[in-house]
Amino acid sequence: MTDRLTRLRTLMAETGTDLVALGPTSHMRWLAGLDPHGDERPVLLIVSQTYAGVLMPSLNADSARNATDLPFHTWTDDAGPAKALSDLLSSCDARKPGLSVAVDEAMRADFALMLLDALDTPRRSFAAETVGLLRQMKDGNEYEGLRASARLNDAAAMAGFAALSEGVTEREVQEAIHAHYKAHGAQPEFTIVGFGANGAYPHHHTGDTRLVRDMAVLIDTGCRLNGYPSDMTRCGWFGPTPSDEFLKVASLVEDAVQAALAASRPGAPVSAIDGAARDTIIAGGYGPRFLHRTGHGLGIDIHEPPYITATGTTQLRAGNVFSIEPGIYLDGNFGVRLEDIVILRDDGPEVLSGLPRDIVVSG
Repeated sequence: MTDRLTRLRTLMAETGTDLVALGPTSHMRWLAGLDPHGDERPVLLIVSQTYAGVLMPSLNADSARNATDLPFHTWTDDAGPAKALSDLLSSCDARKPGLSVAVDEAMRADFALMLLDALDTPRRSFAAETVGLLRQMKDGNEYEGLRASARLNDAAAMAGFAALSEGVTEREVQEAIHAHYKAHGAQPEFTIVGFGANGAYPHHHTGDTRLVRDMAVLIDTGCRLNGYPSDMTRCGWFGPTPSDEFLKVASLVEDAVQAALAASRPGAPVSAIDGAARDTIIAGGYGPRFLHRTGHGLGIDIHEPPYITATGTTQLRAGNVFSIEPGIYLDGNFGVRLEDIVILRDDGPEVLSGLPRDIVVSG
């Protein structure tokens, strides 16, 4: 925490931010390692240049104390949080009018309004511009955690493909993937298994559709290992020979992945990465069937900035971690999406997965 707090205060000084106020969200977990019980009782971590402390319900203080040495400003249900918040703001030297406060965009609105009402004519921004910006640049420990989660995800996805057999349901394949996670100390984060035409729905709800021969298979899955998530999509074909159109589409999607990887360099706008993938698919004649952005950031949260969109202006930095996942979706037939998570290095992207993107043919 000491290093992250120092980096935050440096960025606060550069951006003219007097206070950063975080709720019990991923921002708080990243900065302080603190993941307190979250309900309607206000919890806030407030950081100034000279002080950092936590507004904490007394009810939860003892259990939260195991995670941090930060000072707690506790309050009880019968007294309410007003005095404890006032004491915390005084400790932060936050009684001056017109302070610039960066508010956690993911905290409850009532927490944020309570804080803003307690300040004198504050100028408000979002913590995405301070804590969020720092979170986008992963350190070595974060890299190792994300890579380990990705490598476990590789094996789990292949366990899913190994479970394919005639008559098996999407849900049963999902269960095989989840069993692999749990056997290796991870928890399922999500799993989409789409057979045939269901693969044409990017956010298909895994169900009881049964596998038949000559059917495409899409598996998009992720776990959480030691606090870090993974996310990957691979495609396959159940039957001796994939259809010509399936092979054509899969080859085009792989070309789009390669184009996006080649465009991923420090300083490049996210729109350039999306454009590289999208232009490839447009040139191949399937532009209208690429239905979503090219990617999203990944860290503590499975979806976080930077978002790899056609309209995004964010410039990539070394240390950014994000997905590259172009897809083509043919209604009533199949969908192909190939997804990898990369960390951006000074010389380009490093793919965290070790699993090839080759189409898995079985049965």
